[in-house]
Amino acid sequence: MSLFNTSMLGLVTSSNLIQIYIFWELVGMCSYLLIGFWFTRSAAANTCQKAFVTNRIGNFGLLLGILGFYWITGSFGFQDLFEIFNNLIYNNKVHFLFVTLCASLLFPDPVAKSAQFPLHVWLPNAMEGPTSILALIHVATMVAEGIFLIARLFLLFIVIPYIVNLIFLIGIITILLGATLALAQKDIKRGFAYSTMSQLGYMMLTLGMGSYRAALFHLITHAYSKVLLFLASRSIIHSMEAIVGYSLEKSQNMFFMGGLRKHVPITKIAFLVGTLSLCGIPPLACFCSKDEILSDSWLYSSIFAIIAWSTARLTAFYMFRIYLLTSGGHLNVHFQKYSGKKIALSIQ
Repeated sequence: MSLFNTSMLGLVTSSNLIQIYIFWELVGMCSYLLIGFWFTRSAAANTCQKAFVTNRIGNFGLLLGILGFYWITGSFGFQDLFEIFNNLIYNNKVHFLFVTLCASLLFPDPVAKSAQFPLHVWLPNAMEGPTSILALIHVATMVAEGIFLIARLFLLFIVIPYIVNLIFLIGIITILLGATLALAQKDIKRGFAYSTMSQLGYMMLTLGMGSYRAALFHLITHAYSKVLLFLASRSIIHSMEAIVGYSLEKSQNMFFMGGLRKHVPITKIAFLVGTLSLCGIPPLACFCSKDEILSDSWLYSSIFAIIAWSTARLTAFYMFRIYLLTSGGHLNVHFQKYSGKKIALSIQ
């Protein structure tokens, strides 16, 4: 955990592409180790390998893209890189096809790290890791680094229309895909995983529109809201484990939950606050960032704005579905066989 935090701090404070790449790889290594924390469980071991391999696809492209831009500009430092590159583009002294290729190679790694379509497949399975660790890695930090890198290299991408359009297209697909998949989930953690994927799609969409300030704003507000939801879900799962034992299929299944508001009232309040924030209810944090994103999308394209607006409504639907399934109604599991006897269960 300490190495992971150090790697993230190093990444966001890096002043050149070499440092970015070194800390980027360290973050990937730490995520591999933490997702597979319960390495004796075959599902966790397979999941961390899947995440590692998926991100290797993007990392190879990132390395080639960095080398390509060094070939073009002769510099790894951001300040010199942006200045030299913009001068070359302005004076038409570089082949535009080669520049587009180098920028395209930089793009797959942020797509993989931030679980964007089509390299999103590792994120839902990564829920095999401990919930408290997932609250840090797969909400506030690791999945955010792809968005951060695109924002950090925005001055490179903005002069290449093909890349900007690609960022926008990937974002709009991921928004819809993540929200619709979240509607059908039974596992509470996988539901949050697809929700995270959809919200990251909002950030990617906003970057494609050129509004990187709104994207980074939503990155921060979403991190706080989703971490609160993940920690609340861990409290709920812990309560369910007291009822059904350490059965992942039941303790994380929302259809076995219900009525927990009576037993974990503080968790219920925290869960509700996180749900309202993620749904964009004022005056909570995500309202401010989502409002700015939807406002910018209307200025950019009315068609895509309607898609983003509709997905925001889907977000409210699936989040309240999760909240009501876990907190509303009555507990759906009343008995458990233990030592050959049925005993009444209660949360102490």
